[in-house]
Amino acid sequence: MHEWALAEAVISSATQIAEKEGLKAVKEVKIRIGELQQVELDIFEFALSQLKTGILQEARFVIETVRARFRCRVCSYEWFFERNRLTGDSAEAIHFIPEAIYAFIKCPRCNSPDFEVQEGRGIWLESIIGVR
Repeated sequence: MHEWALAEAVISSATQIAEKEGLKAVKEVKIRIGELQQVELDIFEFALSQLKTGILQEARFVIETVRARFRCRVCSYEWFFERNRLTGDSAEAIHFIPEAIYAFIKCPRCNSPDFEVQEGRGIWLESIIGVR
């Protein structure tokens, strides 16, 4: 259900932007999804296809996943997220609340829980291409 809610938000935002820009039809919507969102892309794409109407009826959705990259505030080490290192429960928690990542991982170099997410969080519309 997480994916359906995200798809509804994308459809709503894309529609508002397209209308504000005076587009008659949207041809393409580029979406970037942070890896920490752990979106099931098949479900998300299906939801987008089922929810698009009106100005978005013929739109093609291009989705790019952005890898999650972290930087330790203690030792400055940078590393990438590895979902397969999480237990099922912690992966589930992060799926619904990406900020929960701080409770489940630590710096692989110094073991500090004090790190920042450099990339790979959130979902955003990268671009909308349409016809005026």
